Amino acid sequence: MPAQGMYGLWSMIKKGEYTENCNKAKHSSIMSKRKVQDAHLPVGECITEVQKMLRERLCHQRLPDKPEGVEAQHRHLLELLKRTAIHGESNSVLIVGPRGAGKTMLLRCVLRDLLEDKEAQTSLLQVHLNGLLQTDDRIALKEITRQLHLENVVGDKVFGSFAENLGFLLEALKKGDRSSSRPVLFILDEFDLFAHHKNQTLLYNLLDVSQSAQAPICVVGITCRLDVLELLEKRVKSRFSHRQIHLLSSATLAQYVERVQTQLSVPDDFPDTKFAQEWNDSIKVLCEDKSVEEVLQRHYNSSRDYRSMHMLLMLCLSRVSVAKPAIKPADLLEASRLCFADAKANMLHGLSILELCLIIAMKHLNDLYEGEPFNLQMIHNEFKKFLQRKSNSMYNFEQPVIMKAFEHLQQLELIRPVDGSSAKTQREYQLMRLMLDHSQIMDALQKYPQCPTEVKQWAMSAFG
Repeated sequence: MPAQGMYGLWSMIKKGEYTENCNKAKHSSIMSKRKVQDAHLPVGECITEVQKMLRERLCHQRLPDKPEGVEAQHRHLLELLKRTAIHGESNSVLIVGPRGAGKTMLLRCVLRDLLEDKEAQTSLLQVHLNGLLQTDDRIALKEITRQLHLENVVGDKVFGSFAENLGFLLEALKKGDRSSSRPVLFILDEFDLFAHHKNQTLLYNLLDVSQSAQAPICVVGITCRLDVLELLEKRVKSRFSHRQIHLLSSATLAQYVERVQTQLSVPDDFPDTKFAQEWNDSIKVLCEDKSVEEVLQRHYNSSRDYRSMHMLLMLCLSRVSVAKPAIKPADLLEASRLCFADAKANMLHGLSILELCLIIAMKHLNDLYEGEPFNLQMIHNEFKKFLQRKSNSMYNFEQPVIMKAFEHLQQLELIRPVDGSSAKTQREYQLMRLMLDHSQIMDALQKYPQCPTEVKQWAMSAFG
């Protein structure tokens, strides 16, 4: 056979082998895809993935594309901030509503939408203050300086007043041509706490600048107090625009239950579709259970705050395991019991016998003197009466030990000094009030591990 014919035959054989290999590879890839589609992950892996997914959802709440139920407030606040960021107009506004109503979420959504505008993004500066952190005006001014990155500009300068210092900061923000200043957005969380600062200097100066043409600033206050304007001094109130945005938690019980179901459901793109279907079906059955509806009704009545709902769901989720691959009504009932547990009553379980005896002596004095305040000396005398009735000397403690136990109760905030009681008064004679009631003490005594019988009897006799 000629060489050319041999080469052609060989190439045909090779081509046939290549085609056959391609067909095999294609067939195996189709089969592997089918296997992936039909494969089921181990239950342990599925549960780990569900817990990871839901914990991330419950702990790191993402902003909604459009806030539900507050469209008008969103539109109004966005327009207000645009006037400051783009047109340089000064404003002031208060966002008022109960905790968990979505005040911060509304503001964050507005800021996200506002900063989509290139001009606002490049010009607007933000200063975030919190009344729980900036407890006086000096700390607040330092924080403003830090957030505006003006520490080097201020340096070691000494200012005669707060207004002069703030004016200098705003002057330093002017653009290169010195014709206009950059707009600044001041967000004051826990706005009502700033009203307790001495002379309300921070609020006065911020609102004064927002009323004058010194610099374009917008002051946004967030508070849960409806009477917040009553806390402001006359000079501060006169400089406020009296513009308020009210948010109310308007979710119905049906919407609340639907939210629970949505939060606990897994998405369609879950790795194991069969497990996802079973999980979502079990959540639907759970939400239709009568006992679960009662638990959710109780939570809805006590607080419509979604954060407390997420805490409840997190406790439920932590009880899921390979042995229990679904949330049961009993898990929700137990989680609800933990959420509604009395924190102070639980603290009593960790007290020493001496501290428990002092609490009983205080309650006895409360009953005897109808709620009048008491001091350590009175408590000690009452405790001595109990010791005299018992021949057992195991409860004989030295005065310094009793003083230490008394101070520990004060640190736990189970007792507190009476308002206005003099700090110069000796500790033994400083007037105190008990922050527990009869039922809390009696419940704690019943659950206290190995509580002596005579102490229980004394407590029962003390309550008559």
